[in-house]
Amino acid sequence: MTQLEMARQGMISPAMIRVAEEEGLSPEQVRGAVAAGTTVIPANPDHGALLPRGIGAELRTKVNANLGVSTEFPNLEREEAKLQAALEAGADALMDLSTGDPEVVARCRRLVLEASPVPVGTVPVYEAAVRAQARHGSIVQMDAGELWEVIEEHAASGVDFVTVHCGVTRYALERLRREGRITDVVSRGGALLIGWMLHHGQENPLYERFDRLLEIARRHDVTLSLGDGMRPGCLADATDRAQTEELLTLGELVDEARRAGVQVMVEGPGHVPLPQIEANVRLQKRLCHGAPFYVLGPLVTDVAPGWDHVTAAIGGALAGAAGADFICYVTPAEHLGLPDPEEVREGVVAARIAAHAADLAKGIALAWEWDREMARARKALDWARQLELAIDPQRARSLWERKNPGVAADCRVECSMCGPYCAMRLVSEFLEDSGILRQAGTEQEGGRTCRSR
Repeated sequence: MTQLEMARQGMISPAMIRVAEEEGLSPEQVRGAVAAGTTVIPANPDHGALLPRGIGAELRTKVNANLGVSTEFPNLEREEAKLQAALEAGADALMDLSTGDPEVVARCRRLVLEASPVPVGTVPVYEAAVRAQARHGSIVQMDAGELWEVIEEHAASGVDFVTVHCGVTRYALERLRREGRITDVVSRGGALLIGWMLHHGQENPLYERFDRLLEIARRHDVTLSLGDGMRPGCLADATDRAQTEELLTLGELVDEARRAGVQVMVEGPGHVPLPQIEANVRLQKRLCHGAPFYVLGPLVTDVAPGWDHVTAAIGGALAGAAGADFICYVTPAEHLGLPDPEEVREGVVAARIAAHAADLAKGIALAWEWDREMARARKALDWARQLELAIDPQRARSLWERKNPGVAADCRVECSMCGPYCAMRLVSEFLEDSGILRQAGTEQEGGRTCRSR
């Protein structure tokens, strides 16, 4: 029985209880959101993730990190290091997007599933494509049966959610032909399916046999992530007819999935100018009946290779504030190459900053309490607490130690930025001296005074 079916029958699963604890909500609140389809809990029983995550309405905005080998970088040890970097940086989910040698691809998927305590997603058409290349010498020679074989294998192996580009239909392809885009199709899964459709002159099997996909997903409680194969790859292509046509189809498939008892979320655009982001989120929520929205960025400019984790964080914060539920990280290596572990860590942190900013805009109580705690620690010059509360404690501590040599974090002193002109210190002293504020001084709250004022 799927999480959706249990929720509809009034049952509260262990995963729902865990999500409720993480979110500061009641189990009944989580159950109700899952039953309505506005929240999903990707939790394939064959994976048994120790840290199930809820994605959707009234919950904190979640962050996904992509991993995976490629033809040029088939090193599994490197992927394991990236996985650990993503988890240590606070990723809520991982996706294995491996390509290259079929045996290495399969091994990487098993490695990620075994090592990840959080939900794991895949894009089965990638593995189907690399197998077809090895078997037939051509990706487009793939038989539809081979695609279904891989989907079954991923579901049975414990994958919690799969990206499936069901909205890349022959009609959407015709829209694309008439659109005159600059970047055409930038979705790898979308491009693979388009190549297959054109070669065989047939409809996308994921759309044509959506009922078969639902049967597999229901049997294993795999959450479907309806991929955006027509997403824009540059600002000039954003919110065009091809993208919108696909979204209309995905909205219909959301209804079908829910009727079948299958959890479903919808993926969103990649490159979108700032003024169009909120409209994109609202359109998705309206057409897809409140299904959780999973966005890549969005990236708000095309000209920042090397800094696209920043452009994506800007767009992710705005999308999250408008109602997006799940942010796929972007690393500094986006558009340039496969990221290394440090770039993975930077991408996760940037996306988490965006997600947290969105949660503040959404009024999530846990997010506001976190910021209040940091504000209280700053007022008290409590550096140890500030470092503990930092979204990236590792980087915060490194900077503190480098910028304040010889000063312990438990010293209640000014940092080297302002020194004796520290506003926090001066105002506290002025208020105390004037009699407005009577206190013994912040030093007596647990910290040490390590140098004179």
